Amino acid sequence: MDTTPPAPFVEAFRTLEDPRRPGRTLAHNLHEILTIALCAAIGGANDWVAVETFGRAKIGWFRRFLPLVHGIPSHDTFGRVFAHLKPAAFQACFGQWIADVCGKLGRAHIAIDGKRLAGSEDAGAGVTALHSVSAWATDARLSLGQVAVDDKSNEITAIPKLLELIEISGALVSVSVHGLRLT
Repeated sequence: MDTTPPAPFVEAFRTLEDPRRPGRTLAHNLHEILTIALCAAIGGANDWVAVETFGRAKIGWFRRFLPLVHGIPSHDTFGRVFAHLKPAAFQACFGQWIADVCGKLGRAHIAIDGKRLAGSEDAGAGVTALHSVSAWATDARLSLGQVAVDDKSNEITAIPKLLELIEISGALVSVSVHGLRLT
């Protein structure tokens, strides 16, 4: 019997429900899909085709710790799985994993996320919704800063402005933009 403790990533995502329908052929394990997507995002992938391309380019490395019996999933598989994951459940698992990593590294975790302020839009008056990007110190449960996103811009352009306002040296910073999580 293998007594090796499960990897922190797998353990953190153990409770995440696989959104795919039972009874269908599931060629790829959910943890393989999550691991490849996370590594690809860290490596700069910003869409599902890039995630698949990254996985194929690094398949030898991934096979050192993932079975990958059916190879690297297609970009369509990545897209379908992530589109059907429950965001709150994924966020909770991801947060648990980041907390574990930060604890082992002795680092603080700062989560950066963009939000649209509900009720801030008035179409009749020509007022567009307010979008902002904020930094959250997860351990302290404290907002470290927030900046508004310029009109005709996006969250990505506001992040450098936010990072100039806060002290991040020595911290592990994660960014969630348009459903693709980067760390």
